Amino acid sequence: MILSEATTRLDKQEAATAALHGKGRRLDGVDVIRGLCIMNVVLHHTNIRIHFAESSLGALLPKTAINALFWTGDYAVKIFFVISGFLITSSILGRWNELQKIEWRKFYGMRFARIAPCLLALLVILSALHLGRLDGFTINPDRASLWRALIAALTFHINWLEAHVGYLPGSWDVLWSLSVEETFYLAYPLLCRFVRNRFVLLAIGAALIVAGPFARAHAFNDIWYDYSYLGGMDAIAIGCVTAIAARSQWIQRVPRWVLVTAGVLLVSMAWFRAIAMKLGISYNGLDVTVLAIGAALVILAITRSEASGEEKSWLSGGGTAIVRWYGCNSYEIYLTHMFVVLWGVQIFLWRKISINAAPIWFLGILIVAGLLGEVVARFFSEPMNEWLRRRFGLGRAVTRSG
Repeated sequence: MILSEATTRLDKQEAATAALHGKGRRLDGVDVIRGLCIMNVVLHHTNIRIHFAESSLGALLPKTAINALFWTGDYAVKIFFVISGFLITSSILGRWNELQKIEWRKFYGMRFARIAPCLLALLVILSALHLGRLDGFTINPDRASLWRALIAALTFHINWLEAHVGYLPGSWDVLWSLSVEETFYLAYPLLCRFVRNRFVLLAIGAALIVAGPFARAHAFNDIWYDYSYLGGMDAIAIGCVTAIAARSQWIQRVPRWVLVTAGVLLVSMAWFRAIAMKLGISYNGLDVTVLAIGAALVILAITRSEASGEEKSWLSGGGTAIVRWYGCNSYEIYLTHMFVVLWGVQIFLWRKISINAAPIWFLGILIVAGLLGEVVARFFSEPMNEWLRRRFGLGRAVTRSG
């Protein structure tokens, strides 16, 4: 009797989790993580140009805190990869129930509807700014021409280009992560559709996870260490495996506190670089792997909580509203935040503002970047996404309020 009740409870939990991952539903806890990550990226890119540590407030903070808050944008992007793999795979399972049943043409249509409008608009604006020779947006001709950068952006190899010629202007540089993600998603639905054996699919995912540290450890320069395809795809693969694990019964037997504790511990080991260096995981490419696995465990715990309805008030409450708002607009903020960062820094330097005003300036840039992302999402990318989905017969997109 007890065993029967436990099995029934697990079945209900699995069904709730499957429903949670279906169409038209957001995960508030995941939006919290995305919000924290995009805020970290904005602060990181601002700090590269205005050193927070040189302000009077920054001088009061320990170096560990400065590094964790302002020098970890690359790690935040890797967590984005984990979340992306998790959400995309969850969406596939919620829509088609099995990876092998994916309708790859619809998958590509949905990706195009979500990614293309904002990306294409960004490239048009960046091209105009380059041709207008605006400071901070003009591509160094010794590195690449405008046409070469456009081709790289549209064929998802900005990361490869930068690794060979050097960094492009900041608003172009952020496209490196899109190169890694979309290259992965070009192959993913075809593998799901035509590789019928689930264990073979998992083996391919495991191979990518194992290859990640080797790709980073043997990168031919520092840019390729951060930007390589295999060096980022392991995090996406970990996210994909996490979505599969979230639907299984065995994960329901693991207490949430164990998942959270282990996840936070692993993320902290990688996030705080001094600890990672002492543990020896920074020099062999394992830091990102540890970080990604930790993030995956936290996502599993969040999924468990939201599927069961427990702790929902905390995840959806007013205390996380602002962070979730950033998370909901993270794609748009990511693509557009460098406009705010670059112009904000230029004003800061032009007006010769005291470095002690850096904290206020950082906060202002963070707020304006969020507002710009909100405007772009609400009045452009979301309407275009819905219009394209209707045009292609793909159904409605996940709502921000859902």
